[in-house]
Amino acid sequence: MSTSVRPPFAPTTGLPGLDAILSGVAPGDNIVWQIQTLDEYLALVTPYAEAARDQGRPLIYFRFAAHPRLLPEDTHAEVHHPDPADGFDAFVDQVHRVIEAAGTEAMYVFDCLSELAEAWQSDRMMANFFRLTCPRLFDLDTVTYFGIYRNTHARPALALITETTQFLLDVFRSRGQHYIRPVKVRHGSSAVMNLIHAWEPGDRFRPVADSGTVSEILARSEWLGLEDDRITGHWQRHFAAARQVLARRHSGNPDPEAEREWFERLSRLLFPGDVPMARLIDAYLTLDDLIAMRERMIGIGSIGGKALGMLLARAILRKEAPEQHAKLEAHDSFYVGTVVFDSFLVYNKVWWIRRRQRDPEHFLDDLDLARDRILSGTFPDATIRQFEGMLDYFGEWPFIVRSSSRLEDRYGNAFAGQYDSVFCVNQGPREKRLADLLDAVRQVYASTLSEQALRYRQRRGLLDDEEQMALLIMRVSGTAGRRYFHPHAAGVGLSVNPYPWNPKIDMRAGVVRLVAGLGTRAVDRSDDDYTRLIALNAPDLRPESNFGAIARHAQRRMDALDLERNEVISGRFADIVAGESDFPMDLFTTREDHDRPPFLTFDGLVTRTAFVDDMRAILQCLHQAYRHAVETEFALNFQPDGQYRINLLQCRPMQVRDLAGTTSEPPANAPRLANARGAVIGPSRTLQPDRIVFVVPSAFAPLRQADRLTVTRLVGRINRASADRVLLMLGPGRWGSRDPALGLPVAFAEINHVAALCEIVAMHDNLVPDVSLGTHFLNELIEADMLYFALFPKLEGNLLDETSITAWPNRLTELEPDAARWVDVVRVIDPTPGEVVLYADAERQQVVITREPD
Repeated sequence: MSTSVRPPFAPTTGLPGLDAILSGVAPGDNIVWQIQTLDEYLALVTPYAEAARDQGRPLIYFRFAAHPRLLPEDTHAEVHHPDPADGFDAFVDQVHRVIEAAGTEAMYVFDCLSELAEAWQSDRMMANFFRLTCPRLFDLDTVTYFGIYRNTHARPALALITETTQFLLDVFRSRGQHYIRPVKVRHGSSAVMNLIHAWEPGDRFRPVADSGTVSEILARSEWLGLEDDRITGHWQRHFAAARQVLARRHSGNPDPEAEREWFERLSRLLFPGDVPMARLIDAYLTLDDLIAMRERMIGIGSIGGKALGMLLARAILRKEAPEQHAKLEAHDSFYVGTVVFDSFLVYNKVWWIRRRQRDPEHFLDDLDLARDRILSGTFPDATIRQFEGMLDYFGEWPFIVRSSSRLEDRYGNAFAGQYDSVFCVNQGPREKRLADLLDAVRQVYASTLSEQALRYRQRRGLLDDEEQMALLIMRVSGTAGRRYFHPHAAGVGLSVNPYPWNPKIDMRAGVVRLVAGLGTRAVDRSDDDYTRLIALNAPDLRPESNFGAIARHAQRRMDALDLERNEVISGRFADIVAGESDFPMDLFTTREDHDRPPFLTFDGLVTRTAFVDDMRAILQCLHQAYRHAVETEFALNFQPDGQYRINLLQCRPMQVRDLAGTTSEPPANAPRLANARGAVIGPSRTLQPDRIVFVVPSAFAPLRQADRLTVTRLVGRINRASADRVLLMLGPGRWGSRDPALGLPVAFAEINHVAALCEIVAMHDNLVPDVSLGTHFLNELIEADMLYFALFPKLEGNLLDETSITAWPNRLTELEPDAARWVDVVRVIDPTPGEVVLYADAERQQVVITREPD
């Protein structure tokens, strides 16, 4: 029995004279041909393919372009048809699957790569594809032909291809003769190789050695000169044409049809794949808006969901509520396109790590390596120059670098708090400010590969979706000229109120969560302080019952930018605003008597200004346009004339599925395991838990911090083991607290299978659970349709029957055999079906848990 042995690989171009010029072709070589016409590339591909056939080498042809075939229909080559229309990520996957299956020592022909730039409207993405593909072909000892058209692509993209390939050979016609001029060769240089070579009949290559002839040939070779912008990219050409259409309108000769055509074309560039938002984009944005965006863009690509939401909200108010739009602070934001992100990952060798995260079995692999590469990554010079231009525009005014990913702030997935936003205090020498900016960009980019964000995508079924990070860079609202920089107030506005703590509250009127200073205390769960909740149909109502309670639960700390220390700080409100003559103390603070300090109540703002009416009008207008509940972030500043400006920073669909819900009355004779009155967030419902996790307050409270963290991780493991259960969790203090002294510092991934979550306010009586409304933590609970409620064991109408709960058998060690130490702290109970019923009435703000007879 005989076995066939593949002959030794003898790489060649199929043109012996050309092989001699190149000092031979070696395994791993990628050869890029710069061509004027496809016929030139065809003339090179044909002998190369014949050589592959004669050697018995596998020849693989990637056929994706609209131009005529390079190899005939009856070719001996293996032909594959990756589709650029499927998008960059999918195209790369299709090509690389073929490459991996083919293995070593194959020969390849690609259609002209220039058609990829056209399909993706980006020279840089074409170059990124080459940057990802060329090294893998080199590692597999292949030989590959690529073609690109001469004088077609912007220099940064061509430079990336030149840097990556082993050969770049220029083919051009001059004086009726074809010439080949080596631009880059892998083997170094020789006297012959550095010359221009005439390509003569019989496939002979003659070096041109005399200076007069060389000068004449190059002078007629369509050399583009030294200017960087002689070749404009697809985006530049499209936006230049659209500006001409606008110019005709401004000159009195409008062309509505052309404007509409260019609007559609440019919106596909700026908002690719934003199908759910397309109705709003078409209804409220204009061609002028798109041109204005482009003027403030760094790089190209989508501007992402957060930037789109902000712009849409302003455009909606401009059209539907001009009175409120007139009170908005003008914005002068910048947008960093998604192609900058993609190119950064490719250039810094992170792209393949990110691609592997589509695999549910390996999506958390190599996160530390990816983070290290991102945080030490470099940017192209062209991007750096644009960042420098933005810094020159802002001067030393503070700004914030905000995530604006492709998947953020859409219908169905908020991504609230999943990605970083980074303040740049922006003080000091230009070099230091640029370094701080680049570090901020790297930090946001790194957050896309954080475990938290990836687990969120896993829970939402989005691991396989193409996620790209754009950036929204916004001027920070505030007043310059002193050490502490901050807006007067900031907050979160919801067009529906998921927490009607009083029967007078109309849930559909909306609610605002307000803080003095930066809005970080409104969107992050600040465990050391409180905020002001304003029900927009009844702003005088408060969760607190008397002034003493109001004073105890008033905001005492605020966040600001310290311009001297060049950082974000948190300090006492009274200290930060001391000496700020423009701070509206009379509108923001209240005194019980003149002998006591004032408290931040915002009572004057509520009763003596139009703020509440404006916020309600803004939220309802946005709600109607979105045809869905919305959530906004805003800042508020008072001007010297006493008028205020609202800076609308963000708008996204609020991930709430229902407002009212339904429930039934608990049987009067059923024993009560728990009664909770107050702080019920989420629609009314009736649940039959078949697993209860009860963290015993009296056993948890004495634990050291390290032990509390251990118990928290244990609860997370029980959650993961309960994915198919109707899970009720009850525990002391704040869930999701950053401070273990205040409760269980769970990450959302550790409670994501919970149907109902109860905070037992027993460890610290002065904790008010409702301060979490509008935070990223509570948003995830609402997005997951999870019921949240608080139970105050010492208050009238509240009950917790620990004796009955702890009488059930504890299944903890069955689920976690190594957790015997914690059986008195964590009780895991599996009632029989229907034995325990939870009745939640959001309108009446009460939850009853019963143990019912068969």
